[in-house]
Amino acid sequence: MSEKTFHIETYGCQMNFADTEIVNSILIEAGMKPSQNAEEADHIFINTCSIRENAETKVWNRLKEFRSLKKKNRDLTVGVLGCMAERIKENIIDKEQLVDLVVGPDAYRDIPKLLNQVNDGRKAVNVILSLEETYADITPVRTTGNGVSAFISIMRGCDNMCAFCVVPFTRGRERSRPMESILNELKQLSENGYKEVTLLGQNVNSYKTESADFTKLMDEASCVNPEMRIRFSSPHPKDFPKDLLYLIQERPNLCSSIHIPAQSGNNSVLERMRRPYTRAQYLELINDMRSIIPGVSLSTDMITGFCGETEEEHSDTMSLMKTVRYDLAYMFAYSERERTLAHRKYEDDVPEKIKKRRLTEIITQQMNIQEELNRQEIGKRHLVLVEGASKRSDEQVSGRTDTNKMVVFDREDFQKGDYVEVEITACTSATLKATALKKSSIQEFSTTPVFS
Repeated sequence: MSEKTFHIETYGCQMNFADTEIVNSILIEAGMKPSQNAEEADHIFINTCSIRENAETKVWNRLKEFRSLKKKNRDLTVGVLGCMAERIKENIIDKEQLVDLVVGPDAYRDIPKLLNQVNDGRKAVNVILSLEETYADITPVRTTGNGVSAFISIMRGCDNMCAFCVVPFTRGRERSRPMESILNELKQLSENGYKEVTLLGQNVNSYKTESADFTKLMDEASCVNPEMRIRFSSPHPKDFPKDLLYLIQERPNLCSSIHIPAQSGNNSVLERMRRPYTRAQYLELINDMRSIIPGVSLSTDMITGFCGETEEEHSDTMSLMKTVRYDLAYMFAYSERERTLAHRKYEDDVPEKIKKRRLTEIITQQMNIQEELNRQEIGKRHLVLVEGASKRSDEQVSGRTDTNKMVVFDREDFQKGDYVEVEITACTSATLKATALKKSSIQEFSTTPVFS
């Protein structure tokens, strides 16, 4: 295996991308080299997502493409990693014969041994979930990305058991990384020039060790480097700590941007989803966020067409989104996942045509709201972290505000990783356009008003 190369394609959430960086480290430590090209690699892995049906469909299609590569190169190894692994292990290995190994999210350390099994002519599977594995001792190898922003996984698994969600079955029970290992990774990223880190977990505000809760972790993280932005995703509305809101308000490098999934705006649907809060409690939390953190931006996840959803219940979701006025929303039509409570208990009885129509309605409303909110940014000043060249022109750069809004402005002499104070001059529903004023810093900018 000493000269073998590997290629990993990653689908799904930020947690999957963080897991890929762990697998990179394990395989490189085993003497392998990463390849940017699947066609030139000795081993191809797909890191998979089971949250949405569309993500699984993409993976199946990609695996069928790899089957043609295997016909040309009989020594090629194809493996499936992550959330789809446990659910489809029998179909994907025995029935479809698309892959050689299947590895669940708690078994990545086992990949080199499993590859040896494949070399011996055996199919290799390890999808056992762990109550302890956090990969805290493994330093992720970031072979992609912009070199400015990074993700750190602070915990694994989920105990919430929402009716629609397969994560507890694919990623297991909650367990938190030791705080010291997280802080050490933050320090290393800071020393390597990273300017922004997002702390990841299925429910980050459930983070808990003997010495720290999530607010304590955020407190310590913000002190590693006052010029490094800290974000987090995703919290759960049921137990969001108010003391964290005051900490964000106090620390300039804790970003004023919160992703707070609602999933529905109707109490009956929330109850069927096993979301342990009401619409009123959710709106009270939103009010706390906005009153404690002036100018905070909010994003959410929303599911339309959940089991039994009526037009009135759909209208409640529309009205919640109109009331909150999110800066960004990830919106999906419900897709049934095997093993979930919804799959076992309810009927997926909303016709696809109605799901698509309702999804179109919430997307259209949300895009209008985003454009209105972005127009209100014109004339205001923000501190932007430059991430690189704009997608449309090398003459411009792009980056994000503290409130997680994408901004484009002329390149001038700005480099990736610079903090630049800008004034917003125009917008679309997705992007702000700006005039650059000067290079700055978090601490310098925090002493002047963010909103003019």
